[in-house]
Amino acid sequence: MEFDLTKRHCYYFNETTKIPHGSRNEKAISDYIMQFAKEHGLKAIQDEVYNVIVYKDASEGYENAAPLILQAHVDMVCEKNKDVDHDFMKDALKLRVEDGILKATGTTLGADDCTGVAYMLAILEDDSLKHPPLECIFTTMEEIGLLGAMELDAKNIHSHRMISLDGGGETSTMLSSAGGCRVDVRKALKYEKNEDATYSLVVKGLKGGHSGGEINKERGNANQLVIRILKEAEIAGVDLQLVEYSGGLKENAIPREAEALFTSSATEEQIREVVEKTRKDVWTELEFSDAGFTVELIKVEPAAQKIVKEISEQIINYAYLMPNGFQHRSMAIEGLTLTSLNLGVVEMEENSIVFHVSLRSALESGIDNLVRILSSLAEILKFEVSCSARYPGWNYNEVSPMRDTYAKVVQELYGKELVTLAGHGGNECGVFKGMIPDIDIISMGPISRFIHTPQEELDLASFDRAYKLLCRVVEECK
Repeated sequence: MEFDLTKRHCYYFNETTKIPHGSRNEKAISDYIMQFAKEHGLKAIQDEVYNVIVYKDASEGYENAAPLILQAHVDMVCEKNKDVDHDFMKDALKLRVEDGILKATGTTLGADDCTGVAYMLAILEDDSLKHPPLECIFTTMEEIGLLGAMELDAKNIHSHRMISLDGGGETSTMLSSAGGCRVDVRKALKYEKNEDATYSLVVKGLKGGHSGGEINKERGNANQLVIRILKEAEIAGVDLQLVEYSGGLKENAIPREAEALFTSSATEEQIREVVEKTRKDVWTELEFSDAGFTVELIKVEPAAQKIVKEISEQIINYAYLMPNGFQHRSMAIEGLTLTSLNLGVVEMEENSIVFHVSLRSALESGIDNLVRILSSLAEILKFEVSCSARYPGWNYNEVSPMRDTYAKVVQELYGKELVTLAGHGGNECGVFKGMIPDIDIISMGPISRFIHTPQEELDLASFDRAYKLLCRVVEECK
């Protein structure tokens, strides 16, 4: 199947790939939507964080129907392969089709969630479609904590039913999502003169993935694995001190690569011996979940300075001891991850090092407990902790006319029962539920895979089918 730009949902998705739209860089795509609304004679509102709401009056025969929200986020996770020359601030994505699958060359595709953006623009343009009054809500900064949705003004929203277009699978819909927050763990750095040999230790080859949907799959976290190797070297008697330590690109993506630059008075042979032993141990542990794991140790030019011993040890101990990954599963819903955290990014600033951690739980107490654990460890090892971007979860509602409508259309079009899922990913549905407590929500979208990684792909046949499915559901909302 080709990527047919004569289909309007395909055309608009292609347009989004030309406009850089990473989190906090959404002004251009927001302005594009506002211009679209102006050209089509539609009322639209743009707020200070570039959320946009576009309104469309009911079609003939639907004038008395309750309004309906269609909703998607406009930002994308900007991940690329290390050897790819791409500037997410200004470059268009390079698309290609392989066996009916749409991909971007060396980068994320942005199907999460510009498939939903494209669907809404196509529906707003289509005057032949029967529909109730529509409120199409395009939100920003979803990928960094649902920040745009939390800035929406409730007085501009009139509907109590909603279709979230940030859920894929065609014949499945979400029942709930986790709440969460971001925790930043920071430590000021001090340096001293270095006279020892310097080495670069790199962990790479890991699968990565979404820290909500993939966190229970025992994938390696590069940020912690590079520290584990150093810690085991210390335990084996290798004296070392950090010079630099960094890894990961987004706190909500499991990091695929990380690097530590360190000094040591030990012989290169001693260091290589312990690194190789730990590499073999870790590879055996990851053999069936993340077998691409590799380690590179390279002797480099001696660093002029290194982090003082005490602080280097505190950094290594914090990253080594902090909980990470899958923590608890739900005993009520089969297969649902209840609580997790992800050391997504480690970065060096001018005079400090910062760990960016994404916490998730369906229970507020689960988030509170993880914050307390990270804070207690920080107190012992003399780090500073701050929390931000906390967002609510979306709890299961047993009664849902929207879900009943969706199930009816799925049965008619596919001859299948609607599959209901409970997810661990953060979701703007929780924000809307907090804003409008009685809102009735379903989620839907096409099949996409490997989101938040450069391997992200969109099934084009599913992209077509899911658009037809969405249009039918909208028509049924009388």
